[in-house]
Amino acid sequence: MIDYKTMYQILCTAASKALDLLPENDGNRLGRAVLQEALLEAEEVYTGGEEQS
Repeated sequence: MIDYKTMYQILCTAASKALDLLPENDGNRLGRAVLQEALLEAEEVYTGGEEQS
């Protein structure tokens, strides 16, 4: 059986760590915003707080 919970945790943890490592400058601003928004949306879906659009 596919363990989606573990897959989600691995991916989101890695994305969060990568965001923390990226310097906050104009060149990274858009990419950081896209990743941060996706992490928040995934968390909402994962916790059952919101349906995926």
